[in-house]
Amino acid sequence: QVQLVESGGDLVQPGGSLRLSCLVPGDIFSGYHMGWYRQAPGKQREFVARIRRGGSTNYADSVKGRFTISRDNAKSTVYLQMDSLKTEDTAVYYCNAAPDVGLDFWGQGTQVTVSS
Repeated sequence: QVQLVESGGDLVQPGGSLRLSCLVPGDIFSGYHMGWYRQAPGKQREFVARIRRGGSTNYADSVKGRFTISRDNAKSTVYLQMDSLKTEDTAVYYCNAAPDVGLDFWGQGTQVTVSS
């Protein structure tokens, strides 16, 4: 079992920025594709962004141009830089680590609230 450790969630005003971090303990990080998902109250969990082992990325249309995912293999950490935040970005954000084959792992979630 791999326990992902997320941080960085906070209350921020519309138009503001936050950076989420997700640490993957151990020496497995470089072998995993990393992603961020979110779940708003009363809604299903949805995909936000993914960065593959090789560094290629893709984003949900709703965050494209505002969010940036990156990874630091030396620190076993994946980041989600969120700019121009909107009230509809309010959700619990979850980190995901997925291998090519086998089980993936999730973090415990970090709350992001965008409100004036």
